[in-house]
Amino acid sequence: MRRSSLVCHVLLMLFGAPVAGSAQTSPPSAPAAPAPLPFAEALQRAAGDLFSKAQVEGARVELVIDPLIDGVSGAQSASTRSMQQSLVELVGKSYPRFSVQPFSAEALAREPVVLIGTFTAINNAGDAGGARDAYRICLTLADLKSKRIVSKGVARAKPEGVDVTPTSYYRDSPMWTKDPATEAYIKTCQATKLGDAIDPAYAEHLNVAALVNDGILEYEARRYREALAFYRTARGLPGGDQHRVRIGTYLASSRLGRKDDAVEAFGDLVDSGLSSNQLMVKLLFQPGSTQFIANPQITEPYPMWLSQIATRARQKGACLEIVGHTSRTGMPQVNERLSVLRAQYVMELLQVGSPDSRSRMIATGRGYNENLIGTGRDDASDALDRRVEFKVIGC
Repeated sequence: MRRSSLVCHVLLMLFGAPVAGSAQTSPPSAPAAPAPLPFAEALQRAAGDLFSKAQVEGARVELVIDPLIDGVSGAQSASTRSMQQSLVELVGKSYPRFSVQPFSAEALAREPVVLIGTFTAINNAGDAGGARDAYRICLTLADLKSKRIVSKGVARAKPEGVDVTPTSYYRDSPMWTKDPATEAYIKTCQATKLGDAIDPAYAEHLNVAALVNDGILEYEARRYREALAFYRTARGLPGGDQHRVRIGTYLASSRLGRKDDAVEAFGDLVDSGLSSNQLMVKLLFQPGSTQFIANPQITEPYPMWLSQIATRARQKGACLEIVGHTSRTGMPQVNERLSVLRAQYVMELLQVGSPDSRSRMIATGRGYNENLIGTGRDDASDALDRRVEFKVIGC
């Protein structure tokens, strides 16, 4: 058999004979990403689909809103708050079948429909490493009576006019750690389809979530004593052992000037983070520098935070990898180097009070490769991107 015939024979065995008269075609291209809409229009579209297509029985439907959050950080922001207010107004104007009730244990006991939603910065073309140039709105209705997802609404928004600055509770939070309750919320919104069962982990945390929300609102109204009472009540309930409760206890104790209580509450946060290997602390640096920002109101508790981290890690006999992160501004190589230098700076501060820990710590950096917000604004809205992370590693 000639060489050319042999090649043809092998190709026919592998791929089959071509269809007569057909030409070779390239693989089908991926569908084009939906074009983002102006923020208000995108919310209107997602909400219109959500309420007009809701598959729920009854001429009158009680509705509660579990506050909307950022789909990565779990934080509430100026935008998620404005979205919630817009949804309340839209329901009252265009969907009178739904009666919005306060997010409370009393309302939840009547098994209403719960609206949850996430607002997430994304790269519109789907490039995981690309700039986040759009926001994805995800709205979901969960019927507590049928225990099913009864409606979905999604849209994409342009970034213009979007204010993702965290509300004061989340802005003041000293750290961020993945919380099972928050993850269940995000999963229920983003990873479900019409007719799916409600995630049991989400439903089990709803009563505590209502108390946490009350505590957040009291804190942001500067009623710190009342906020602390809500957090302490939540902590004593099933499902109350969660990150937002610990943060609220620390923040309210700090605002009330209860230093010993604040130190203990922060230590509780550290212990929880070390146990789950998720201890991400918001230490704000000057742009392009390894020095903390020149704002004593923000940096005043940093020595206590670092002391508690060093002490609690030593008590556990834990070895730590200290990982620096930067926001997206600047060249990748510069940010990678800067993130390492920031981690080394923090490691040196930890070792000042615990010199025997030198052999139990290493410093590394990720640049902006693991941004949580990714907008590169270098302000309060993307403070989580300028975090320092502590990971328990083998000694």
